[in-house]
Amino acid sequence: MMSLLLISLLILFISVVVMLLASIISKKTMIDREKASPFECGFDPKSSSRLPFSLRFFLITIIFLIFDVEIALILPIIIIMKFSCIFMWTTTSIIFILILLLGLYHEWNQGMLNWSN
Repeated sequence: MMSLLLISLLILFISVVVMLLASIISKKTMIDREKASPFECGFDPKSSSRLPFSLRFFLITIIFLIFDVEIALILPIIIIMKFSCIFMWTTTSIIFILILLLGLYHEWNQGMLNWSN
């Protein structure tokens, strides 16, 4: 019991020493204007924060999220194939893939897949 307490105190002491050394060695400057400003993402802090946002980047993000979620939904379909009724599995899979293909066709018609514009 005593050795467990001694080991815990030793680990705590070493952790505190490492954190103190890291804060001393890091040489952070609080005078740095860019780090003190609330805008660290490339925007000019003096200009308006309500700049018009490009709708194209938003739609590209939505496309990425849709196809990212698609992968998360397709993988379990493959795994449960041997545990379910093959007719229901095939019907569900075909409907799911058709919905995704219709969405892809719609994005293609709207010109969202043209990266050069």
